[in-house]
Amino acid sequence: MIKFLDIYKQDRFLHKSIIKKISKLFIKGDFIMGNEVQIFENNFRKYCNAKYAISCGNGTDALTIALKSLDLPKNSEVILPAMTYCSTAFAVLNANLKPILVDTESLKSTIDLRELKKKITKKTKVILPVHLYGSVANLNGIKKIINNKNIYLIDDCAQAHGAYDNSLKTHNKNKIGSTSDISCFSLYPGKNLGAYGDAGIITTNNKKLYNKIRKLRNLGSEKKFIHECVGMNSRLDTIQAIVLNHKIKNLNKLNKQRQKIAKIYNTKIVNQKITKLNYSTTCVYHQYVILVKNRKKLINEFNKKKIQYGFHYPYSINQLKIFKKQFKSLKFKNAEKLAKEGMSIPIDPNLNKKELNLIVNTLNGF
Repeated sequence: MIKFLDIYKQDRFLHKSIIKKISKLFIKGDFIMGNEVQIFENNFRKYCNAKYAISCGNGTDALTIALKSLDLPKNSEVILPAMTYCSTAFAVLNANLKPILVDTESLKSTIDLRELKKKITKKTKVILPVHLYGSVANLNGIKKIINNKNIYLIDDCAQAHGAYDNSLKTHNKNKIGSTSDISCFSLYPGKNLGAYGDAGIITTNNKKLYNKIRKLRNLGSEKKFIHECVGMNSRLDTIQAIVLNHKIKNLNKLNKQRQKIAKIYNTKIVNQKITKLNYSTTCVYHQYVILVKNRKKLINEFNKKKIQYGFHYPYSINQLKIFKKQFKSLKFKNAEKLAKEGMSIPIDPNLNKKELNLIVNTLNGF
């Protein structure tokens, strides 16, 4: 069996050290927001070249808290891509705001800037691009569009840990998490940087927003029993911080391995029945998604060869049951094509040559 992602294999050399740290935590007892959480926030802030980092319970909460920190009028419009995980849209609703969908670019997983321009109105308060599959959206292009319009830029970085903003000439200094008003990360176990449970983190360079976000993630409080606003119970537990402090040291190495595997796929997949996407030059390949019209046939071949696969995602946002009424008259051709024909193939950093050859040969031979 070729696993889609083998987290045990990826992290096995860290387990002894992690267990040792957790054993000490049992004695100390600071299970919620302990010292290791503060260490992780500082480690992640430095990793992203951001001024501030605030941990929270998960990626959905990260987006919700970020949006709530802006204190926007109810039903203000937030523009996001039609192809993303449901959490991006749910966060908008959780913050009492209105999601406005924009299609992705053709053969890309990121928001189409030409369509974005058309959707901006006086009610638009936030642009929320998603770096889907680890491919970076054109943030510089978005900034030019919203310049002097009093519109915030919050990016969903759930799949882009360690990627750079390649829309800027000096992209080597502009790591994702440092170039928007607020950046939101999921640290779900399967992410490029993942905990062993739910976790999330928010970065910003704005001190005012940082202070507001810190309160919002902890029931509106920075000091116990002093509640200054209605907040959320979304605190990172110390065990997950211990795990993440170990794993962040290995993130660049694992991302480079993903990029090497993607390069093999880019050059060796030659089957004309398969369409490859155009990923950003600094993509960290959280997923490697291909387009296949006869997807069922390829799935059968993968099942025969015992190769795991995935769909990211089988529905665009407008196709989800909860949103069908709101977006029933709208079509998002490229996003819907990703949903219908997209198939994620293994890009586990630990894939060996034999496994890669089997995957490539299966793709070229079906």
